[in-house]
Amino acid sequence: MTATSNGYVTVIWETTAKSGKEADLKAFIAAAVTPSRNDAGNIDYEAHEVDGQAGAFVIYERWETREHLDAHLSAPRMQELVPQMLDLIDGSIEDGITLLRPFRPTH
Repeated sequence: MTATSNGYVTVIWETTAKSGKEADLKAFIAAAVTPSRNDAGNIDYEAHEVDGQAGAFVIYERWETREHLDAHLSAPRMQELVPQMLDLIDGSIEDGITLLRPFRPTH
């Protein structure tokens, strides 16, 4: 991932809970929202359930710079949370990451 032309970084993370772990994953994500919002450089950090898809979640986050995102990802609490998260989700964390770059009309 790289910073966008105007500096900020937008990340969409999509994941699905392992069967039977839907409520556990929802609680896990909910507990991570406020600490992530308080990380330096965070602009937005919003967790969503996908309507009509039990156990499917999307996190939308924006960071002032790539450096802020990297600091968030390498924070000690995040390193502790990753193994717990992997026990709750199908697939890998990386598979669900999408980087967005904004663009605007030229006039």
